[in-house]
Amino acid sequence: MKKPLSFGFGALVLAATLAGCGGSPATNSSAAPTTTTPSVAASTAAGAEMKVASSSAGQIAVDSKGMSLYFFTKDVKDSGTSACVDACLDAWPIFTTTSDAPAVEGVTGTVGTFASPDGKKQVTLNGLPLYYYAKDKAPGDVTGQGVGGVWYLVSPSGEMIKGAAASGY
Repeated sequence: MKKPLSFGFGALVLAATLAGCGGSPATNSSAAPTTTTPSVAASTAAGAEMKVASSSAGQIAVDSKGMSLYFFTKDVKDSGTSACVDACLDAWPIFTTTSDAPAVEGVTGTVGTFASPDGKKQVTLNGLPLYYYAKDKAPGDVTGQGVGGVWYLVSPSGEMIKGAAASGY
């Protein structure tokens, strides 16, 4: 008779996936990151791909649909790579664009891109890659704030917001 996996093992796997999400920085791309100033980016496309919204953590950067964006503390600034790989990406999908100069509205940090391992253009702010949290289901959700002590909301100027946040805008 086979025994089902215990709850403890499943919880351990889930905790490792959400909290760890990478050890040392990955070297998935040799492409140099491209950057652009917000004023240039805003003038290159109609409709902002990244904008500012008010949240329980203050002003934050969000995508065009209002979904919260996050930084991962294990990423290395201006490296052109993401430390979140494999299973980590299931919980923390990357924020991508089709443009070298994503259009922004109200975001004052330096916006850029680099080639992700799957060939997409991952968006950066002040040299750090941006991510979504899979458990954020609607605009205004900020449930990824502080997860594992390594995931934080992004301010419009491109800083990590380390304060706690209640749920929603």
